[in-house]
Amino acid sequence: MKRFILVLFVFSSPLLAELSLPHFFSNGMVLQRDREVAIWGMADPGANVTINFKGRQANVWSDADGAWKAKIDSGPADTRGADLLISNGPEVTTLQNVLVGEVWLASGQSNMVFTMNRVPAYESVTAHANFPEIRMFNAPLVTAVEPQSDIEGHWSACSPDTAPGYSAVAFFFARMLHRELDVPIGIIKTAWGGKPVETFTSREALRSLPETRPLVDAAVKADQSYDPQKARQRFDAQMVKWEADDAAWRAQPVDQRDRRPRKPVLAKRALDTEGQPGVLFNAMIHPFAGYTMQGAIWYQGEANAKRGRVPYDVTLSLMIRDWRARWNDPFYFNFVQLANYRQPSTKAGTPSSWALLQDRQRLILNFTPKTGMATINDTGEVDDIHPKNKHDVGERLARWALSDTYGLPIVRSGPLFAKATYDKGAATIEFQYVGKGLKARDGKALQRFEIAGADKVWRWANAKVVSPNSIQVVSAAVSSPVAVRYAWADNPEGANLVNSEDLPASVFRTDDWDDAE
Repeated sequence: MKRFILVLFVFSSPLLAELSLPHFFSNGMVLQRDREVAIWGMADPGANVTINFKGRQANVWSDADGAWKAKIDSGPADTRGADLLISNGPEVTTLQNVLVGEVWLASGQSNMVFTMNRVPAYESVTAHANFPEIRMFNAPLVTAVEPQSDIEGHWSACSPDTAPGYSAVAFFFARMLHRELDVPIGIIKTAWGGKPVETFTSREALRSLPETRPLVDAAVKADQSYDPQKARQRFDAQMVKWEADDAAWRAQPVDQRDRRPRKPVLAKRALDTEGQPGVLFNAMIHPFAGYTMQGAIWYQGEANAKRGRVPYDVTLSLMIRDWRARWNDPFYFNFVQLANYRQPSTKAGTPSSWALLQDRQRLILNFTPKTGMATINDTGEVDDIHPKNKHDVGERLARWALSDTYGLPIVRSGPLFAKATYDKGAATIEFQYVGKGLKARDGKALQRFEIAGADKVWRWANAKVVSPNSIQVVSAAVSSPVAVRYAWADNPEGANLVNSEDLPASVFRTDDWDDAE
């Protein structure tokens, strides 16, 4: 009886405010070093909240809704876990084993989701992945109609037990940063496979451009016509058919089975369906907005590499601006250019929406500050949109960060097109990021260069290195060239221009002809 009275008294006491924090403010988290880092949560309205961390303190009053947000100096990088205390009067929430280092957000679609345990060759890597100073927060796959303030998940330290479930790209990125910088690395991974860039962008931002506003309008219209009762009826009918088809499939001999029938899914309203504009922004990006970090890494684009889509240099740059505005921070943003994919082309002038998107990714570097691009047109696979080589992807992203963000003297990228000039039947192409000079990866003649005159007919061209940062492109069939392309194909087999670090040159074109797609 006494025990019951005590519990009742504690829960009914008006002196105790109920403190709560988003899930990512939790044990084992990583704070961005050398910054005033933001911490926020909920308490009773008008509560005085105090944050203590390593001898430093911050105070803030919650607003009329109980929301509070404070900033506290994180100090220099520290590999020793410390307690972060958040209190309101006698109520104290203690976050244990908090590290201070470098924090990056990792997002995108399936190639960012792709985990270490999907590659047998990485078994030895994960078996030795004892990096307790690398921490990762894995966000679940969730949707939301409106922007959310929290998302489930927890921080884990990198070990042979946890590393197999880590994003492979994020793992190799974090490992290289950790080795080179010798500081803790925190990764917030929030990604969903098969989804276009528009779903990671807020509807407010999408409405700000004439190119993307129709996407939101269409989703809103579809949402208004959604009838949950009819959706349930269709689903029930589909389930009856699926159960019969699946039973028939299971009754067949194993060696005669085709692909198993796909189980139907209950349709949701458009504004709560993954892939629709703003949905994943609401559920999987907005909760983290404001978490103090150094930057983001992004691997996405496959879902946007289709004819008729809004140009990717428009949509991705819009998303970058949107995120930076939400964070109120022009953080670094490094992304992955799409890998080579599908059967190689053999005819000059073959249209490629894949190459078009790759080139539009390259263009983003020219007008969006503090961005970097990992070129990976040498790591793809003909018949798999999820190439297994994630080591080179992660480390090429890390090169941009180590050079651009942290100022280390390394070559950050493969060669990127800088300038084209034409004279006496030849085109001279200059490049950035050549290291000690351009070369052919295999020591053979340079391949996959195309050249065209005013007739816009593309022909294969001969190319050779003429200086450390330039090549000359010619064709006997084009006496007065006006345009050059390189690696313009879904899969530019044979493309072999690299720099002294063996990093591949990006696809590029010097033309802007209407028939480019």
